[in-house]
Amino acid sequence: MTARDRLNAEAAKRILITDGAFGTEIQGWKLSEADYAGDLGLAKDQKGNNDILALTKPEVPEAITRAYLEAGSDIVSTNTFSANRISQADYAAEALVGDINRASARIARRLADEFAAKDGRPRFVAGAIGPTNKTLSLSPDVEDPGYREIDFDYLKGVYREQIDALIEGGVDFILIETVFDTLNAKAGIMAAIEAGLALGRDVPVMLSMTLTDLSGRNLSGHTVEAFWHAVRHARPVTIGLNCSFGAEQLRPHVGALAKIADTLIMVYPNAGLPNELGEYDEAPDQTAALVKDWADAGQVNILGGCCGSTPAHIAAIAAAVKALPPRVLAKPEVRTRLAGLEPMIMAA
Repeated sequence: MTARDRLNAEAAKRILITDGAFGTEIQGWKLSEADYAGDLGLAKDQKGNNDILALTKPEVPEAITRAYLEAGSDIVSTNTFSANRISQADYAAEALVGDINRASARIARRLADEFAAKDGRPRFVAGAIGPTNKTLSLSPDVEDPGYREIDFDYLKGVYREQIDALIEGGVDFILIETVFDTLNAKAGIMAAIEAGLALGRDVPVMLSMTLTDLSGRNLSGHTVEAFWHAVRHARPVTIGLNCSFGAEQLRPHVGALAKIADTLIMVYPNAGLPNELGEYDEAPDQTAALVKDWADAGQVNILGGCCGSTPAHIAAIAAAVKALPPRVLAKPEVRTRLAGLEPMIMAA
């Protein structure tokens, strides 16, 4: 049975739980430059390069992953949000992209298999891929709207390097998350498809959009519905939302997506909105109560947390939805559905 089939089988039984934040958890370790840099001898300071900890201080991502599994996570993600050639260039660590992704994937895989062996409940590993700090849809130069820092093929190659290493490390899925630019996501999708073709097997993708404002659009201007129509061809195993806002602000957009998507809905909001110091104050029971509303309404299949969320948040969410049935997948009528910034559906 493929990873896609196994996840769908588990999701048919109950609401599944993914993990929470890595960045804010790592901050709690109060690591020094020496902790980050290790003995790699890189030309730039490494403090803040959370991804490289898989090489220099692997006990940190391992402890965080273990805490999420103990809290009830069925899915854990790799600590690789910025483990790509573009982002790692800020730390002069481009040459280590493959090593970082393989190491992080192996940490998550080993722990997921350890917990599955204990109780027989399947655990899954999602290879996390962030959007980079480049955009294919928008010009960074207000005086030259046609200018782009990178092109589609270059970004696809950046993602392919990361995806190949994550697969080698043992991930089940490729999680293209915090999508602020739909075209960036399409480059990731194409890279995953090509990686699968090279291996002769399905490489399932999970897709998670992030909203720029409360109107429900991402930075490239697409509504939640338009985003779904733009990526449905990729047969994502999950579609959903993460980051930007807390559960309260995401409520209408989760409902809109749940009505139209014929795949699993995975949502992992921030722990509320940040305070004036950039910290997240929403308590675990508050977050759990808010996401339980989605579960009560039959709108979600997988729940977790993003910025500010902790193992305590994940445990509270797992407890809140334990007895609730999972969302039934939508069965949309057969129509031609196109996506500009908003969806266009052809009449029958």
